Amino acid sequence: MADHAVVIAGGGPTGMMLAAELTLAGTDVVIVERRASFQLESPRSRGLHSRTIEVLDQRGVVDRFLAEGKTMQVQAFAGVPMDISDFPTRHNYGMALLQSHFERIMAGWIEELGIPILRDREVTGFTQDDSGVDVALSDGTSVGAKFLIGCDGGRSVVRKAAGIDFAGWDPTTCWIIAEVEMEEVPEFGLRGGGGIGPAEEGRVGVTLIEPEPNRTDDPTLEDLRAALVRVDGTDYGAHSARFISRFTDMTRQAVAYRSGRVLVAGDAAHVHAPMGGQGLNIGVQDAVNLGWKLAQVVSGTSPVSLLDTYQAERHPVGARVLRNTMAQRALGATDARSVALRDTVIELLRMDEPRKHIAAMIAGLDVAYDLGEGHPLLGRRMPDMDLATADGTVRVFSLLHDAKPVLLNLGDAGGLDIAPWADRVQLVDASYAGTWELPVLGEVGAPTAVLVRPDGHVAWVGDGTDAGLREALTTWFGNEVL
Repeated sequence: MADHAVVIAGGGPTGMMLAAELTLAGTDVVIVERRASFQLESPRSRGLHSRTIEVLDQRGVVDRFLAEGKTMQVQAFAGVPMDISDFPTRHNYGMALLQSHFERIMAGWIEELGIPILRDREVTGFTQDDSGVDVALSDGTSVGAKFLIGCDGGRSVVRKAAGIDFAGWDPTTCWIIAEVEMEEVPEFGLRGGGGIGPAEEGRVGVTLIEPEPNRTDDPTLEDLRAALVRVDGTDYGAHSARFISRFTDMTRQAVAYRSGRVLVAGDAAHVHAPMGGQGLNIGVQDAVNLGWKLAQVVSGTSPVSLLDTYQAERHPVGARVLRNTMAQRALGATDARSVALRDTVIELLRMDEPRKHIAAMIAGLDVAYDLGEGHPLLGRRMPDMDLATADGTVRVFSLLHDAKPVLLNLGDAGGLDIAPWADRVQLVDASYAGTWELPVLGEVGAPTAVLVRPDGHVAWVGDGTDAGLREALTTWFGNEVL
């Protein structure tokens, strides 16, 4: 079988996004996926948060998702809704879109990009040395690569084979989840540690807590009926299940996101209870952080040490999601003391500052990578502003469609020289007369220049001079080419 620069194990949201990022950066990649198609048995995730919508906008494909999803306020903490319509972003909302539809749209995009997918097979193991990785597949073949990325879920074969510890906490709660037909129409709403609501094609979606948290057997229709009876006293004549599954609040994170030439992302790097609907979203954002870095290492533009920043930046984000989902699960307990605590939290979230703080965390809009001291923009997402340029009005996100970094010179035209990096970094002379405002932080001082990485995060901020610019360009985009 032909070798590739990068092999991605798993063709879910994280794997497909990573493959797209690598391809946009000119890196040869192949996906290995156990499913015969992108079809999912169950819908899984049910929506996107604001930052993920921004990421798709950065790549010029967001309209595909907006056309099929429903924009709405999806942010919640422990079931308490939070509105972000006053946030300073073009996408001050979330999107209701089932993962099954998300993957279908993504599959169409990666097909356009010409990304090969080896379906009906899985990665079963690998060997690696200083020169590359030999990846064994379930059909008895193997494929060589410079790097292997495990995007193969919480039970990741890649993570286990790499010997990466998956530290954390065992489950305390188990839910049964299903889509079924019912002879009687139930009252829709939250209850039983979950809820009952409408699903596609007239079916009913059910998510309810089961009494035993450590069940390992496959759930049945009888199990679902028993759960309905426990909560509502009737099973509503449930029948003809489209799917029945279980999930738990097991909470674990890979201690390391990289072992040599093998890395993990998405659920292979972190699993948690689905409170807040954050899992798919941070997986996609893992991919966008990793993709351009890995592409530069593969091409020889940057040293392999650049990959260390993937762990440094994304591991804290994953750890924070684990903590907030555990907190939400604790607030969901039904004993009197937990209910009293929840009532207090509800009061707090009705106040502006706590709401903005927690909502930005859930929506992914407050991520600030630690790139040292400096302007508040440093390490944060670059706002999508309408810039005035010699070619007319240009949106910041439109400059990121090809996943290339951009230096925005907002001072005197020609005031910055990046000739040694001109083959890698765009230089755009522009102006912006509006207010610079960030989620949670509010208004910040206007910079004279901003270096924006392919993932949309700010790598350097100018204050009227180019102090530190060459160092930032070298750190993130390789040495000078003279």
